[in-house]
Amino acid sequence: MKTWLRRCHLVLALTSGLFILSLSLSGSLLVFSKDIQAWLNPSDWLISQNNSVQRKPLALSQLLQKIALVSDANITFIEQPQDVNAAWLVRLSNNDYLNINPYTGEVLLRHHFFDTFYGFVMSWHRWLLFKTHTNKMPLQVLMSIASLILIIELIIGCYLWLKPKKPLQRLKVKWRSKRKVLLYQLHSTLGVFACLPLILIAFSGMAFHWQPATQQIVEWLTMSQVQRHHFTPPVLHQRQGYHLDKAFQSAQSALPDGKVYRVYLPNNDNEPLALRIKMPNESHANSWSWADPYSGALLDSFDASKTNTASKIWYFRYNFHIGDFIAWPIKVLWFVLSLVPSFLVLSGLYLYIKRRQKLRRAPSHTP
Repeated sequence: MKTWLRRCHLVLALTSGLFILSLSLSGSLLVFSKDIQAWLNPSDWLISQNNSVQRKPLALSQLLQKIALVSDANITFIEQPQDVNAAWLVRLSNNDYLNINPYTGEVLLRHHFFDTFYGFVMSWHRWLLFKTHTNKMPLQVLMSIASLILIIELIIGCYLWLKPKKPLQRLKVKWRSKRKVLLYQLHSTLGVFACLPLILIAFSGMAFHWQPATQQIVEWLTMSQVQRHHFTPPVLHQRQGYHLDKAFQSAQSALPDGKVYRVYLPNNDNEPLALRIKMPNESHANSWSWADPYSGALLDSFDASKTNTASKIWYFRYNFHIGDFIAWPIKVLWFVLSLVPSFLVLSGLYLYIKRRQKLRRAPSHTP
């Protein structure tokens, strides 16, 4: 069994090594990609601190008027970042994006999402930058398979570490050892210590592509069902013009303790105004409220912070995957963890090559 598992460990690493390297390197960049693009071009992504401290954002109707001056495309949503110094993001129906100063209505940048540094890294990480002419990502499944193989590799590696006697005594790194021995010690020790968080990170990444299967696993482990909102847009009685400011206030007042993350504008005569809201006990914005854009009346709301364990774990997967929770040291830790698979692949390949070289030289030393 041990010999067979070693061979499986090797074959899986050789066949998926390049994909795991790609996931590892792009994942490490993804942790700080938004910070990097803001640092490279602060005038496009950040706003004056004086604006954010001394003034309130423009009303929704005023923002829409400012946006209409630069584009006649419909607005899909307006996103409000958690950082008060970050520009708001506007997505248009033609797939253009606008970075806008919410205090003045000034458009800082017009761009395509995947032309930005963050968009480039995300598309590299999730589907290897390849899209068909119909916007399908056929390589996305390969990245999910690579994540699954990484999980299998980590489990096999931990089993091989546990199998001999006194495994804890082998979790030592002797820094003065020869290169081959040192790399073997680092390979084993880092693999064991990083095993659990890497498995969870890989699983949360798979959950973006294989949602039904991974959701079932979460529900099975927690013995509960993921709860979602069951809002069905009613037939709206059209009136003369929208009252979006009133609708926004009504929808926001339904969950007053939350922070608005996105505002979804109605793009036809029977769509409500929808707010996606982050409640204080949520890791990400998964709560919703809806209002009639004509009368401004509240239609319904959904507080995801009051859902069960399965729902909270499921909704936490995005922030967990990128290390965006608790505080910035977690992001630093996630950056380091993201690089561990690259080290495991490269050190494992080095040890394999050295072993092959030793086997080739062995016959020449035999009498």
